[in-house]
Amino acid sequence: MNRHKTFIWLILSLFLISITLSGCSNQTGKGENKLAEIKHLSIGTASMGGAYFPIGQEISNLVTKYVQGIEMTPEVTGGALENPRLVSNSDVEFGLTNANLAYFAANGTSPYEGKLEVSAVASLYPSVFHIITMADSPINSISDLKGKKIAVGPAGGGTLPILEALLEEYGLKLDDIVANYLSYNDGFMQLADGNVDVALALSGYPASAVVEISTSKKIKFINIDDDKLNNIIEKYPYYSKVVVPKDVYKLGNDATAIGVPNVLIVNSKLDEQLVYNVTKAIFDHLDEFKEANATAKQINIETAPNTPIPLHPGAKKYFEERK
Repeated sequence: MNRHKTFIWLILSLFLISITLSGCSNQTGKGENKLAEIKHLSIGTASMGGAYFPIGQEISNLVTKYVQGIEMTPEVTGGALENPRLVSNSDVEFGLTNANLAYFAANGTSPYEGKLEVSAVASLYPSVFHIITMADSPINSISDLKGKKIAVGPAGGGTLPILEALLEEYGLKLDDIVANYLSYNDGFMQLADGNVDVALALSGYPASAVVEISTSKKIKFINIDDDKLNNIIEKYPYYSKVVVPKDVYKLGNDATAIGVPNVLIVNSKLDEQLVYNVTKAIFDHLDEFKEANATAKQINIETAPNTPIPLHPGAKKYFEERK
């Protein structure tokens, strides 16, 4: 009898242990599934000191906050020139670039080889091509740049294609200047110290590097002649004329400059619903975006779908629903 009871208790004990282990296994599985449900996305920006990184950071915050199961992080990259390659190669899923570079990348024209797998999510804010020198400099025109030391921005930045187009209009080439490849902050520090004659930046205004030098030094914009600027815009329709008010940088006069929209791009093969959700997270909460980032105040949702390359189907779906 005792043996029989012992056997029954043994069976019951084994049964209870098996249930407990099964429960633990299921809980572990649920935990693993929950972790597996979190999808990590990244957005290519530029250097920490530029405008792209804080824009990418706030986009990441909005996406992580409002898209369930998604965590997005901003990645420091070489900038606007490099980001289309990173997006196309799936090194990052999203990226920030200039309208002209997005067009070149999608169409496989220089500086890119072969058509890249990039689509547009939206046009964001315009960047202004700053050409800055000291107020007492004898440099007053683009034609005066020949032989001068110029901080042209980082090697992977968006200044170079615009600079080359501008120099060409004045009968010059990149080889006609002494190019110093520096970050915007470093370039303007070198200008302040007298180590370069001119510093360039492609940024929304006010650009932090330009503001910093203008607080301690008198500077001036090198203006572009109207006929030359009109020729460039006619040849390259993704550029535009921008007037920078004189009070932005304590200038003597308003400045005329080349402007180019900044575009959020995505890998063309990324899931439609995912891109829709990301687009919705950004533009349904545009007021929050603008409150967190001063540059974002220039984003206009009405012109956001006007991009130099085709919209990704997910982004297109979002903007069509708004009509």
